[in-house]
Amino acid sequence: MSLSWISSKEENKASLNYSQYKEGRWIKPQVIASGSDWFVNWADFPAHAINQDLIITSHLKKSASGTYTYDVVLNLQKLSGEKIRENFLLNTDGVKAEHGFVSIMANNEKGFFITWLDGRNTIEKKLEGDHKPMTIRFAEITDKGDVIKESELDASTCDCCQTSIAITNDGPIVVYRDRSEEEVRDIYIVKNINGTWEKPNAVHDDGWIINGCPVNGPKVAVNSKNLAVSWFTVSNNHPLVNVSFSKNNGNSFGAPLKVNDHDAIGRVDVAFLNDEEVIVSYMEVDDIGTYLRIKKVSFDGKISEPITISKIDGGRNTGVPQLEIIDSEIFIVWTIFLDGMNQLKSIKLNSKNI
Repeated sequence: MSLSWISSKEENKASLNYSQYKEGRWIKPQVIASGSDWFVNWADFPAHAINQDLIITSHLKKSASGTYTYDVVLNLQKLSGEKIRENFLLNTDGVKAEHGFVSIMANNEKGFFITWLDGRNTIEKKLEGDHKPMTIRFAEITDKGDVIKESELDASTCDCCQTSIAITNDGPIVVYRDRSEEEVRDIYIVKNINGTWEKPNAVHDDGWIINGCPVNGPKVAVNSKNLAVSWFTVSNNHPLVNVSFSKNNGNSFGAPLKVNDHDAIGRVDVAFLNDEEVIVSYMEVDDIGTYLRIKKVSFDGKISEPITISKIDGGRNTGVPQLEIIDSEIFIVWTIFLDGMNQLKSIKLNSKNI
């Protein structure tokens, strides 16, 4: 298991770090890259993936003076630290616009699958004062650092919700928040079958109409031919965290199961505990405070009682908590504000106690 994050020790200078969890502890972090012209944001955080002895990382670099004009920069190296290709652009459109919300996963060979939100079309106006929407794109990164097989998956997506990627028996899938012309912003899935991307489909027709991005993306987990997607939505003015299962590689999904007990904030993650159960992490708020919690959800609809991981800040300081399950151990990492600075906090739970 590994973790990447951005830290700053000097004013206006950031560094991208990663660490691996080995023999019961996080080993000393390694600095991948650093710079003074980065775009650092609580919601659009770095991504990374490991494939055999290779690690690829992403960070965001300003391309112009506009608030949201930045590119996705990649670094590919060996776990030993040997550099393969440094500071190369994922988006090669040359447009001074927003590019980010990256998800990466190792492919079945030596390279990586990568997806991101791309604003190259947003600088064009449909009508006076009305810009074209964000798109979502996909590419492959070879073990030499070449960006190949780039394609557009959807021409209209939510502006700044995190993306999620996984690999099924059929091939890679991408899950994201869509945006219709009527401003319906539901969660969609798009599949690659035999090298061809199919038409995107809704995981569920929530019908959530919102005239702005909620900054609250979905997460997908895969186990054999089974998929689980967890997401945040609003129904009849009630904020919800849902999870839905697919038993056919994402061709269809069952009815969503409501996870939260109080008003949901979202910022979800999901991981398979075994063939029939997942753990969902989420944030919710009651009359007393805001909490980071997890629940176990099974394919037959059973939902466990919540386990409170921590009382937390409901604002941006918490970031987007991350969940992983390794050898029946549940790991959760989030950001806390302590001693005047943002710090990472991790916790490990034995799944047998849930």
